[in-house]
Amino acid sequence: MKRLLTRGCAALALLASSLLVATPAQAIIVIVDPPPAGEMSIELVAMAGSGCAPGTADVAISPDNSAFTAIYSAYLAQAGTGVPVTENRKNCQLNVLVHAPAGFTFAIAKVDYRGYGYLRPGAVAQQRANYYFQGMTNGSYANHPISAPLDDNWIATDSVPIASQVFRPCGEKRNLNINTELRVTKGTSTDVSYLTMDSTDGSIETIYHFSWMRCGTKAK
Repeated sequence: MKRLLTRGCAALALLASSLLVATPAQAIIVIVDPPPAGEMSIELVAMAGSGCAPGTADVAISPDNSAFTAIYSAYLAQAGTGVPVTENRKNCQLNVLVHAPAGFTFAIAKVDYRGYGYLRPGAVAQQRANYYFQGMTNGSYANHPISAPLDDNWIATDSVPIASQVFRPCGEKRNLNINTELRVTKGTSTDVSYLTMDSTDGSIETIYHFSWMRCGTKAK
């Protein structure tokens, strides 16, 4: 089965290299560019769902703290003649803990979802995703239709305007939930179609994925 992973993406200019923001708790934090250089790691705490059986997903932080990647090895939805209906929809929830450098916090600003699609004429497919910190508002799903016919890589991007970004509260180790879903229906096609998920990237290297902020003292 053909499965490819594209790595290219267009660069986005950062909105600011220094910006003061007042949180509801009146903690003053400053947007940081480039990412902080301190020690950073990511931990895959749990995974669940029909698209990520135990041992089929992993996460990693880039050496320069500019990216995190979740990689899937068996995430595939398919539909068509002879394919059980239970294979039409696959989902995965990753629960991760990002250990940020001391004195910094972050928000998710942009996420790229990538995979491979083999969609016959008449098939219908979509990718859905949302992400949020534990104990905070569960954001709505972003829906991305994947057009047929297709026999190539696909990419879907979620972008969050800076005014809408949700930062992890300073000093708190709240886990990040990443929920994804793939759906394929045969539509008017009688052939088998499928959609895979290869990776989920979050970075600030060439695209605006992480917003980093420096935590400050409470305003008096």
